[in-house]
Amino acid sequence: MRAKKERKERRKKPSRRLRLWPRDRTTALVVILAAIAVVLYSVLVPIHAAAYGSPVAVTMTLGLAAVGAPLVSVRYPNLAIILFTASSVLIPLMVARDAAVGAPWPWSVPMLIAFAVVVAAITFRHGWRPGLIQLVLGTAAGVTAAVMLPSVPSGNSLIVTTSIVSGVYLVAVLLAGRLRLGEELTRERAHTAKEQSRRELVEERTRIARELHDVVAHSMSLIQVQASTARYRVPDLASEAASEFDDIAASARGALTEMRRILGVLRTEDQTAELAPQRGIDDVPALVETIRRAGAAVSLSQAVSDEVSAATQLATYRITQEALSNAVRHAPGSPISVSLMADDTDVTVTIRNEYDGEPAGSPGGHGLRGMTERATLLGGTVTAGPDAAGFWIVTARMPRHPITPATEGPQ
Repeated sequence: MRAKKERKERRKKPSRRLRLWPRDRTTALVVILAAIAVVLYSVLVPIHAAAYGSPVAVTMTLGLAAVGAPLVSVRYPNLAIILFTASSVLIPLMVARDAAVGAPWPWSVPMLIAFAVVVAAITFRHGWRPGLIQLVLGTAAGVTAAVMLPSVPSGNSLIVTTSIVSGVYLVAVLLAGRLRLGEELTRERAHTAKEQSRRELVEERTRIARELHDVVAHSMSLIQVQASTARYRVPDLASEAASEFDDIAASARGALTEMRRILGVLRTEDQTAELAPQRGIDDVPALVETIRRAGAAVSLSQAVSDEVSAATQLATYRITQEALSNAVRHAPGSPISVSLMADDTDVTVTIRNEYDGEPAGSPGGHGLRGMTERATLLGGTVTAGPDAAGFWIVTARMPRHPITPATEGPQ
């Protein structure tokens, strides 16, 4: 037990180390800007006090505003612009003229870095317009200081600062745009996946409701009708047998009531229950005619006698429907032939269309898998693929009367 506990603790340690770095982008940005502010402040104040001869107290106050502006910009961009612009005007004016002649002025190296950081932070966080405003105002602040002290040379420092910070601004604009595009794509993917999942759920629930209505409810209705009319159809029926038939009819009516309740739960609000009888082999000609009206050339040959189970008829219809949809979708304009044949034990449906290298129904899609599942549940098979003559052929073979359709499919 002790060894197992130690293994669990070792597995937990990496996750704790990973949590030391914030996962939220805003928090991470605050941490980075705070670290930069501490470093710049610890460098800016001594340099301006020692190399430029600025008053220490004033430099500490104005330097705090300058290096703290990027951190403030995370929540208050306008206030950050005001703080940095004001400090970038006042700090150069605090420099002694003799010291300014021998050092970069009006922008010292720490102030240049602070200027680049505040422009990048505002642009990255709030977009290109606030960042551009800070770039223009910061540059104007340096020009203002140079105008107020014309005797101090400042041209090279202003040109270098403006060039570097402009390059930083362009990089920040591109990076911010890339990140926002990535976020939008991520949101769109998540939304698309959610909609796809919801649509598949609705389609699956609708399919289940349709199958229950077409097959199970139809059969239960027949049981109820036959049991209710047994005393009238069978002469000299014993009273005990008639009572049993009444019980069967009552059970069937109760099952139908429960079935209607289940159908109401499965169907969505914008769908109405289908009142038409279940689809079957006799409905295939109408299906083919619908495809013809859509512009496809479809031929049908049918040789199926009576006495085919309702489940097999429904599966035959649905497989034909899916195969025709795939043929129209993946091979538009090509002639399609449908063949429905039956022998003593099986019903075979074959759909054939021209093949140009693109399968009419991707093996990884839901269509072919759905057809295979329908046939397998009845103890049948579905094959799909190209033949030597250059045609794509889907063949489904199912028993006329499945013995145990509920247990034949994959678990």
